[in-house]
Amino acid sequence: MKIKKLCGALLSAVMTASLLTGCGNGGDAADTTETTEAVVETASPKVTVDGTKFMVDGKELIINGVNTPWQNWNEFGSDSFQPEFWDSHFADLHAIGVNAVRVWVNCDSMVAIKLKPSGQVREVVEKHWTDVDKLFETAEKHHIYLMPTLLSFDHCKNGQYVDRWRAVITDDTAMQSYIDSYVKPFAERYGSNPYLLGIDLMNEPDWVVENAECGRLPKENLSKFFAKCTAAVHETNPDALVTVGMGMVKYNSDSEKYFGNMVSDEVMKSYAGDNACLDFYSVHYYDWMRSYMGCPFDMSPTDFGLDGTKPSFLGEFGLGDGQTYEYAYENTLANGWNGSMMWCSNNGAEHADVWADLEVATKKVESLYPDKVYPLGKN
Repeated sequence: MKIKKLCGALLSAVMTASLLTGCGNGGDAADTTETTEAVVETASPKVTVDGTKFMVDGKELIINGVNTPWQNWNEFGSDSFQPEFWDSHFADLHAIGVNAVRVWVNCDSMVAIKLKPSGQVREVVEKHWTDVDKLFETAEKHHIYLMPTLLSFDHCKNGQYVDRWRAVITDDTAMQSYIDSYVKPFAERYGSNPYLLGIDLMNEPDWVVENAECGRLPKENLSKFFAKCTAAVHETNPDALVTVGMGMVKYNSDSEKYFGNMVSDEVMKSYAGDNACLDFYSVHYYDWMRSYMGCPFDMSPTDFGLDGTKPSFLGEFGLGDGQTYEYAYENTLANGWNGSMMWCSNNGAEHADVWADLEVATKKVESLYPDKVYPLGKN
């Protein structure tokens, strides 16, 4: 099944001449009537970047988003994929004003992407592609932008296949095999999809650097990996936007109090050239960071430590004591962020209070910024 690619182009005017011939006795009279169909314009929902703003058809877009990371762990490519869940959940999210969802299309291990012992790709299972096709089809149906996350630090955690995944990040041959076999085909298949917000290359690579169970790989290896992947996406499909879901701003900042920006333009270009620059930042935040890094609900992106050159939003966040989603969503926008994505929207019926709080927040944002949450209209 191929995903439709809407181009938002101006459709050609169609001229139709209709010759009406009289049918009465001696009918030799002929009246000619010319009708012209109006020129029709179709606006594309495709997201682009202009400076520090997301744009859709020349209008600003803000991210009123959530994380729905998975319904079932490693479902895309396995028998656990349940398209009816995604259809129902996206409908519920759209109803409360949510316009963007972050989904992990690979969680860990080797369900969709099969690696050889060397770390080179042996196979990407076909069901993975058809399941992600269905996810994009469902997102389009409900006017939800997708931010698919391709990998997580979980791939590098101690386990059966850990050496293979760590090789993807540290070994040039394995890295290139992953890029050629998965990253480029992903960009080719979905990069121009009108409901792709952007490709998130990895969830919280910070822990691959910091945690012993994830290998404590040098951050330089991760920078090179992200640079090569980003350049490959941009060279394969210039329509596709790219980010990395950094767990902590200290690895996404040039501030002297931190430990080096793994994904700065300067660092990324040094590994893979001009096409290696990220298109936007999607840093994460949890309240345990407040005493060390500050709270983005009360700070601008630059005050928080980002460089202020790209759109920036909270790609994942949780609340602290006394905070509400309404407070978080409103304040990030008021402080110059491009939006937020809470963790997470599908906690189950036992967390109905979370959904109620989320609904208040996202409906409030939609009421305050209706033309920016849905630049082309909600339905």
